[in-house]
Amino acid sequence: MTQPPLITPVVLSGGSGTRLWPLSTPDRPKQFLDLLGPISMFQLTLQRCVDQRIYRKPVIVGSARHIDVMQTQMQEVSANASTIILEPCARNTAPAITLAALAAENPSDLLLVMPSDHIIKNVAEFQEAVLASIPVAQSGSLVTFGIEPTGPATGYGYIQQGDATIDGTRSLPVKSFVEKPNRANAEKMLADGGYYWNAGIFLFRADSYQAALNKYSPEILSACRSAMDRKRTENGLWYPDPEAFASAPSDSIDYAIMEKAETVSVTPVNPGWSDVGSWDALFDICDRDEHSNVILGKAAAIDSSNNLVHSPDLEVAILGVENLVIVTHGNKVLVLPRGRSQEVQNIMQKFGRD
Repeated sequence: MTQPPLITPVVLSGGSGTRLWPLSTPDRPKQFLDLLGPISMFQLTLQRCVDQRIYRKPVIVGSARHIDVMQTQMQEVSANASTIILEPCARNTAPAITLAALAAENPSDLLLVMPSDHIIKNVAEFQEAVLASIPVAQSGSLVTFGIEPTGPATGYGYIQQGDATIDGTRSLPVKSFVEKPNRANAEKMLADGGYYWNAGIFLFRADSYQAALNKYSPEILSACRSAMDRKRTENGLWYPDPEAFASAPSDSIDYAIMEKAETVSVTPVNPGWSDVGSWDALFDICDRDEHSNVILGKAAAIDSSNNLVHSPDLEVAILGVENLVIVTHGNKVLVLPRGRSQEVQNIMQKFGRD
């Protein structure tokens, strides 16, 4: 049996996680938080790709602002990277991925692009989907992984599949990408079937990505090439040229190429995925007590149900309440009804982001 080619993980760690205030801040965004246990989501992402039979050492693309916490957390889980690229400014996912594609050792290298602030509970199922997608990606297709929906979520974009699988694989052609829907449209897509949540996880050859970018968003490719040609290296870290990189349009990979490219495929997968994009999302994936409360940290709940309390240091007691989110961090306390945590970023605008 032929050994499949090794995959280069591309770990994107430049996100800000503004909806998880007060825990998530610009200096320590959500990917570096240990929300669900002893290690962070960044560390969990690195541990997801340690099998040397499948993966090369990862390329990490992150912010220069976070290099200290990044290196500390890598040491804590004994993780090594082939390359760490530090963005001088945030320019969205398409430019970030372009930096990694330009850093590939060979044009035909397979890149597995993963945000570092997601949870995947069933890693074996995820790995199986990645391995099954290799032939499709090697053929030149841009593969995205579609999460089988468990409900009519309105916080994610959706991917609509085509009709037939590709060459006997589990991947299907993508018919369309759908922006975050309202509740009615989400319910309709769920009833119709053939739609998946867009997780922002991709597998493709470095040269396939660059070719699509050159066709649909050449300004991004040009700016990133210039930034990498003029990069500075120090202590094994790569610093793309700030002026050149800042000139790249700030576009997501979906907008820059995936919604426009002709050879785009989706591999359906159900790995227990969450982007932990809000306190409500955290509630959904956590274990609950007999009254459906999620208690993380020092808290006591009496005659209360369906609450999330996250308080690692401050002792919190709740009595006779339901459907609340209560979060403490340092001298900050957040209290809101469950179902409104997407609005937390508005609080940050009022009270500041520190």
